Amino acid sequence: MTATPIVGVKNILPLILLASAAFAADEATVPSAKAACGPDNARFKVKAIQGQRPAAQPQTGKALVYVVEDHIRKPGDIGKPTIRVGVDGSWIGANRSTSYLFFAVDPGEHHLCTDWQSAPGWISPKVSLTSFTADAGKVYYFRARVVVGGTTPTLDLEPINSDEGQLLITNSPLSEYRRKK
Repeated sequence: MTATPIVGVKNILPLILLASAAFAADEATVPSAKAACGPDNARFKVKAIQGQRPAAQPQTGKALVYVVEDHIRKPGDIGKPTIRVGVDGSWIGANRSTSYLFFAVDPGEHHLCTDWQSAPGWISPKVSLTSFTADAGKVYYFRARVVVGGTTPTLDLEPINSDEGQLLITNSPLSEYRRKK
């Protein structure tokens, strides 16, 4: 017969303290990561402008960033999610249901955030984050992919190459957005 080791309080206490410290560190990271977003109470009204394709070039000394919302929906889905786009703690604007926006940034490290502005109550808040280092004169493309299907919708933010970015922009309307009062 194999003896079962007896675990005493002296042996468990260090494990509990270690697990608590790891959990606390993880919880502390969430607010600082979401600092890339803007204030939770900001809301945008978005209209997609068909056929408008500005030939944007980076301003002197700046980089240009495109964020394209790619909404993949299941058959029969009629929702059009609004995805807010933030950089370095401020909301830049929003996309709605497969559209794009663009903005200029200074060279250096930046933190990009997208979130589902008005997800229905049965959907937990969706936030997606990434960071990148911008070089003056360069253009950066990101896809905010919204997948509605299965049991839980998802929102993923990922950098994409310029060929994919230009293709998505060509096939998507430009977002015209304004902040709601």
